[in-house]
Amino acid sequence: MIDPRVEIHPTARVANDVTIGPWTVIGPHVEIGEGSWIGPHVVINGPTRIGKNNQIFQFASVGEVPQDKKYSGEDTTLEIGDNNTIREYCTINRGTTQGGSVTRIGNDNWIMAYVHIAHDCIIGNNNIFSSYSALAGHVTIQDYVTLSGFAAVHQFCEVGAHSFVARATCVTRDVLPYLLVAGYDASVCGLNTTGLKRRGFTTEMIENLRRAYKIIFRQGLTVEQALTELENLLSESPEVKLLLDALKNSKRGIVR
Repeated sequence: MIDPRVEIHPTARVANDVTIGPWTVIGPHVEIGEGSWIGPHVVINGPTRIGKNNQIFQFASVGEVPQDKKYSGEDTTLEIGDNNTIREYCTINRGTTQGGSVTRIGNDNWIMAYVHIAHDCIIGNNNIFSSYSALAGHVTIQDYVTLSGFAAVHQFCEVGAHSFVARATCVTRDVLPYLLVAGYDASVCGLNTTGLKRRGFTTEMIENLRRAYKIIFRQGLTVEQALTELENLLSESPEVKLLLDALKNSKRGIVR
């Protein structure tokens, strides 16, 4: 199942049932788990650990050194979980010592063509990154996030769970969970109600989130005042906790 024209470094560890297409290069200290499919003309450098049942399409560059002038050849890693799809021409870089030495991607992510994931990014599960979207270094993406085509996230920003970033949107502050943001200079357009309904959020849950949204964005409260009001909602709507924690812990400020 491995084409004879593939080049695999002696220190690489590839599971027995992995399929690898012609002219792909698997570099030193790369691990690829069971059930994975690697297309032709892919380059994977290490240290990189790739889990089970991943698909990596042709011309992707995975685990290359970070595009950071501070990087001086240190031993940093890329970790990819299970059941991810990485399409054509994606570039995913390893970490830097200044950022924790690891870039990490979780499970069940759908990463479309030409996506760039820079050094030290931490990505959760069940995300969709549309073609030409890009993450700068040290970005955190939680779970069930959608980045539309040509969306870009500035370094050190965090995008909260269940949020939707519209096409060609430039995110320069943290995006709170559950939100829809759009516009070149990202601004909040409301809750991502379509995504929430698709993921089984009930009408009552969405209404509670709408109340929390109004507390944060429509009542003219300070952050401290909004946090107090959100605390009062927790007993009847535990889903508000993601908003509360994200607002409390934001280091760059939030998209409004």
